[in-house]
Amino acid sequence: MVNVGVIGLGFMGVTHFKGYKKISDARIVAVADSIEKRLTGDWSDIKGNIGEAGGIQDLSGIATYKETDRLLADPAVELVDICLPTSAHRDVTIRALQAGKHVICEKPMAVSLKDADAMLAAAKKAKRHLFIAQVLRFIPEFAYVGEAVADGRYGKLRGAHFKRVISMPDWLTGDWIKNAKLSGGPMLDLHVHDSDFIAHTLGVPKRVTSQGIVSDGVVTYVVTQYAFGTKNMVITAQSGAVAAKGLCFEHGFDVYFEHGTLQHNSKANLPLTLWKEDGGSEKIDLTGREDGYVAELRHAVDVVAGRAPKNRLSGVSARNGLRLCLAEAQSARTGKTVAV
Repeated sequence: MVNVGVIGLGFMGVTHFKGYKKISDARIVAVADSIEKRLTGDWSDIKGNIGEAGGIQDLSGIATYKETDRLLADPAVELVDICLPTSAHRDVTIRALQAGKHVICEKPMAVSLKDADAMLAAAKKAKRHLFIAQVLRFIPEFAYVGEAVADGRYGKLRGAHFKRVISMPDWLTGDWIKNAKLSGGPMLDLHVHDSDFIAHTLGVPKRVTSQGIVSDGVVTYVVTQYAFGTKNMVITAQSGAVAAKGLCFEHGFDVYFEHGTLQHNSKANLPLTLWKEDGGSEKIDLTGREDGYVAELRHAVDVVAGRAPKNRLSGVSARNGLRLCLAEAQSARTGKTVAV
């Protein structure tokens, strides 16, 4: 049994809290948040751009703290789950590692490579696991693409286009999210999903060429072409907070292999579909695959418990996705191709 403490009971904190409840080998022993109401278990006003509202949760038997340091000092906590604004990731992660805890930190890892490197150094010094919750690696449709690329079941990858678009949500009105130095804006909060998936699945490209909508230095929408050198494939992606209110969230992809095309779109209700060379198609059966959020948390728990030998959410790999995303932002702001 791995004892977990969750810091930050906003949308992602609540999502993680509910996820751990589905993992028999994990037990939430503590939560921390600066808002008193959230420590009562009343999360009815917490909602993101996907999923349901937080509802009312029973926190009986769970220690509740308004101060982060009190949770970090709790000897019962083994794994600290950090769901705070991006600007707080470096500081709280390092403090948790120094307190002897393993850490899973929400994406994006940090707002800068300097901060990411400080987190990695702290994990190495503390000899503790650092996980970055890049959930796309575990979302069933995307995980299947990663498997198909790895084992070549449809032949070589020829091209792919990834899409992740939202309408400007209410939480983007806060000063911290508008400040690129504090958050990176939609570029890091949203597009880092696909940048990380591309870097994790295909490797880090050599160059990126991006065009974007830029306001006060913040990239709110981007379209990128990734150059992989000698690899004979074309990879592109689009992402940002550019849609009208009626389109609150959409993600998906078109992935072109030598012997088949995989397609998925959440808003069009297009399940993962294989388009075949003979003109036919079939829906890919994802029955039995776990919800992505639950799967990523289960993986972290398994690594801490010694049941999984390899950390598939390592901070080192997440840094690659962050580096790629920051290069794209630079390209969009300057209008120039950027070496990664």
